[in-house]
Amino acid sequence: MEKSTRNLKNLKFYVHTFGCQMNENDSERIAGILSTAGGKISSSPEESDIIIVNTCAVRKKSEEKLYSYLGRLASSKKKKKRTIGVVGCVAQLYGPELLEKKSFIDFVLGPDNYNLITEIIQSNHEEKFASTSWSREYKEIPHEKIFRESNISAYVTIMEGCNNFCSYCIVPFTRGREKCRPLQKITQEIQNLANKGYKEIQLLGQNVNSYKDPETEKDFSVLLKEANRIIAIEWIRFITSHPKNFTKNIAETMKGSEKVCHQLHLPVQSGSSSVLKRMNRGYTREEYLEKITFLRDLMPDISLSTDIIVGFPGETEKEFKETLSILEEVRFNNIFSFRYSPRPFTGAYKEKDNVSFEEKKRRLIEVQNLQKKIQLELNESTIGKVMKVLCTGKSKKAPRIYSGRNEGYQVVNFKSKNDVIGCFVDVHITSCGPYSLHGEATKQ
Repeated sequence: MEKSTRNLKNLKFYVHTFGCQMNENDSERIAGILSTAGGKISSSPEESDIIIVNTCAVRKKSEEKLYSYLGRLASSKKKKKRTIGVVGCVAQLYGPELLEKKSFIDFVLGPDNYNLITEIIQSNHEEKFASTSWSREYKEIPHEKIFRESNISAYVTIMEGCNNFCSYCIVPFTRGREKCRPLQKITQEIQNLANKGYKEIQLLGQNVNSYKDPETEKDFSVLLKEANRIIAIEWIRFITSHPKNFTKNIAETMKGSEKVCHQLHLPVQSGSSSVLKRMNRGYTREEYLEKITFLRDLMPDISLSTDIIVGFPGETEKEFKETLSILEEVRFNNIFSFRYSPRPFTGAYKEKDNVSFEEKKRRLIEVQNLQKKIQLELNESTIGKVMKVLCTGKSKKAPRIYSGRNEGYQVVNFKSKNDVIGCFVDVHITSCGPYSLHGEATKQ
């Protein structure tokens, strides 16, 4: 007997996302695939027939949030029969084990298997399904199918996976080895976005600096130059860069390409060379600071952000103080800081996690307090200046105030008598806090 199939037409689906920009972009792709098959995107899980949970495994806390969320879904499934799928990095990590532990989950898909999602949901049978296979080639999902949440700024994936094997990082095990998308496909997608009126793109990859076109071997700096030639796109950003692969050639391309924002996320992780060595980062504190120097020599206005991990196995108080000192020396415009948490399969997982939770907590608070002070000082220096801001919507906290980001990717909330969503606006900065700037549009 043939298996009956389920028609997605008019079925409502909801995608809940944990994690970074890569996960957000993956969720847009999943939503696009299901929409193309006839599904209707929903704003809440309660009214949905299909719930997709896109997961992050970078930190233990992300997993804990996932299991808490799944617990709530289990209760809701008792009230209404619905299909529940778990996708992404945790799905890749645990695969069929998730189906065994959480019997209410219907399917599990790793990041390289999203092309199967429609077929799985349409299959009208009771069997559970898991797929965590890998392809050596980048799997193209037509950009026309992507369901983008914004019509102003868009993500464009250029590569996936990582070959670095930093000793704390699970990404090579959840995203696989590096595979790059063809340059022609990338520029076609950017051109398509330009034709639709998008103002900004953000190039995505676990390590964009190592990008090489699989067809021509042209590198990341060439990709930036090609993107810079596309008319209508006004701002180009990229994330994430690895310091050991960030070259002077890339910095010079940033300076020479008028659309590439003078803004860079360059994760240092620790200010101690000895910790960096144990992390297998491939650079020293001194080498990192040299890169910061040539970046600022080329682009004095560059906005810098970074990642910090405190409490890595064996981190002494002296090594921690070196992290505080690098924050003071570089004076980043923004940081993302975390307590170290052991991740399975990684090199550091074998090491004794000998920094106590309370000590990690203390160190994290100290890092965040110092950075808050630095950010407030940097933000105060912008008061009185006029800066270009891409308005992305209304402020969530004050509906009468518009919100956007400047070239340095800082949040700017501002007053305007006109509706300026989707426009570039010159904003006079009048006040600030440590995490955002406030002002007024100069032309009312």
